[in-house]
Amino acid sequence: MDLNNLDIGLASHFLMAGLYVWPLLVIWRHRTHQETLAWLALVFGLTGLVLQAWLGWGLLGRLGPEIVERGSWYLLLLLSIEALALLRRFVQKDNNDLVLLLGLLWLLALILLDGNVFRLPDVLWENDQLYLPRYRLVFGLALGGWALFYGTAIGTAYRTVRRTWQSLHRNRISYWVFIFGLQLGHDALVWNGRIQGAGVLQLAALGMLAYLLIQHHLPDVREIIRNGMTYFFTATALAVAYVVLFIAWQWLAQQMSWRSLLLPNVISALMTAFLFNPIWRWVRAVMENLMPVEFYDPTETLRDYGLHISNIIRVDELANVAVGLIIDALELTRGFLFLVDQKTDTTGNPRFLLRVAGENRSIPLGMLRVESPITQAFLKNNQPLLQYDIDLLPIYQSAPNMERQWLASLNCEIYVPIFAKNRWIGLLALGGKLSGNRFTREDMNVLSTLANQTAVALENARLVENLTRLNEELKNAYQALDRANRHLERLDRTKSNFISIASHELRTPLTVMRGYVEMLLEDPALMENPYHRQMLQGIHQGTLRLHEIMDSMFDIAQIDTRTLELHLQPIDLTELVKAVSSELASQAQARKQTLRVELPKLPILKADPNTLRKVFYHLITNAIKFTPDGGRITIRGRALTSSREYPSGAVEIIVSDTGVGVDPNFRELIFTKFYQPEEDLNRHSTGKTKFKGGGAGLGLALSRGIVEAHGGKIWVESPGYDEVNFPGSDFHVLLPIRLPHEEKTIARRK
Repeated sequence: MDLNNLDIGLASHFLMAGLYVWPLLVIWRHRTHQETLAWLALVFGLTGLVLQAWLGWGLLGRLGPEIVERGSWYLLLLLSIEALALLRRFVQKDNNDLVLLLGLLWLLALILLDGNVFRLPDVLWENDQLYLPRYRLVFGLALGGWALFYGTAIGTAYRTVRRTWQSLHRNRISYWVFIFGLQLGHDALVWNGRIQGAGVLQLAALGMLAYLLIQHHLPDVREIIRNGMTYFFTATALAVAYVVLFIAWQWLAQQMSWRSLLLPNVISALMTAFLFNPIWRWVRAVMENLMPVEFYDPTETLRDYGLHISNIIRVDELANVAVGLIIDALELTRGFLFLVDQKTDTTGNPRFLLRVAGENRSIPLGMLRVESPITQAFLKNNQPLLQYDIDLLPIYQSAPNMERQWLASLNCEIYVPIFAKNRWIGLLALGGKLSGNRFTREDMNVLSTLANQTAVALENARLVENLTRLNEELKNAYQALDRANRHLERLDRTKSNFISIASHELRTPLTVMRGYVEMLLEDPALMENPYHRQMLQGIHQGTLRLHEIMDSMFDIAQIDTRTLELHLQPIDLTELVKAVSSELASQAQARKQTLRVELPKLPILKADPNTLRKVFYHLITNAIKFTPDGGRITIRGRALTSSREYPSGAVEIIVSDTGVGVDPNFRELIFTKFYQPEEDLNRHSTGKTKFKGGGAGLGLALSRGIVEAHGGKIWVESPGYDEVNFPGSDFHVLLPIRLPHEEKTIARRK
């Protein structure tokens, strides 16, 4: 057939079929955004293209009328099946594959019935007046299936819109009203055999579908309808007004025998122009009443908001007031204020913890990862984020399901971050508008400004909250410390009572045991037997050790009860220290240690020689014990001139060693009763001078008590504890030459 002889309808039909390539290419190009949905849209568009080509070949006469008609039935039914599957996928309905399978089975059954696979007669039923041919049954089933699937699709869209509370999601689904309207118009024309121009409607439906798939933020359908109806009714009213005015002025011109009708036309046009603004305002007001639009003054809202929250210093009160003001101003369904704290989880990864403030205590805690795209959107953009974007944009699909589910459970539409000094401290989570309208760009700007105003008040309130919490924790800590101190005092009294009782009760039997053992040691008959001699000597040494411990405990008990008696007399401290050193020299030599006494001639002290002997005995013994083999122990001293604290002057003795040293944190603790390093707690105390040997833990406590009883001081200086480099330690003993009042006993402290 020569194309020059084709009529305009046929040419336009093939032109529409060619234009299908554009929306199909657009969908193909953006198929990665929503891949499954894009493939269904491509199939839908290709089916429409096949239908247009099928009808075009029919117009060219290449196919018989009956073949064209029946083929169009199948293609229209297939389009309805694809439209239902496409919509269900769009609204994320389950069992979409099952729906598509049922539709294809319907289509297959129709083709088999039309092909007479079941060998049915051409006329299935007839009587005197009516008959049912088989092709009519095929037509009815095709039309019924088409109506069923499109009806199901329209019902699904309607129910989804009614159940969707988010305005942007509801607006997106509403676009299917236009798509179905155009497609149903196209199908209706094809069913009635009026195929000329039907392709324009389907091309428009496919183009709108392509726009719907590639465009994320869509124009507001309510606003489009509201503006469209406003202009339509305004134009209609103006047309009616013009006609009425024109007829009136024409009648007046006839009555006044005007020769020209130009003047009535001009007057009618001018009066209609003057009527445009009041008519448009009136129609606009009517449409806004039918489809409500909220109005508020942003300037007044910001001013009132700032005045109400500026002086609030409690977090919960701030949350209630701030959220309440925002809900009232924008007429929202709900709202929350979350406090944002950066924490570290059990794996050591940083997290943002979101806890609700105010009255809504039932809202669970939220946890956002720092690397989450949702968190990064808040931190980088510092702009409101829509739940609609989180649901649909591909960038947020990689966010953890836990985060997305928590946000979805809030039933909010917009999240506004609150920053103070470039630090994320809060989040406003706001629900949809009561009117069902979406958040406009102006709304988001207002919310961002409100968040900035909230930042200062929230930061101050959080500082007050932290201060209150710290004060409460400090109060609780003081109470716990007080209870612990009272408990320690009871323990110390119990320990002192035990020492006092034990020392008194054990001294007598130990003295008896020591006396009998010494008597046995003097018996020549027993000492001739080496076995008996060894046993008796061992018992004697153990008894002496126990007696020494009991003496120390007795002295400690006297110190604790302030009843230690000092028998003061003039003593030569140099000779006393040398005597103690000579007594312990053999023990130092056994460890290959060097024990040197470098004391000058010191002033004569008035002191108790027996108790001071115990002081230097314990100090030198400790030096031997905590100095490794081959180490050095040096005893130095000097006389101090008179001072306010010691009017008669004083003497300082320093016992230095090259041992393991003393930890700075334990310099006071080592002078307490029964102190033992943790590693020495389970060691026995038989080896008094063995390296790091165990002991009763009374020597230094007793030494401090005796020195302080003489009005002096004792302390230790050491770089630290080190069992490798052995930094050593210096024990200082400072004794006054004379006691202030030379009292015989220690005065009880008040």
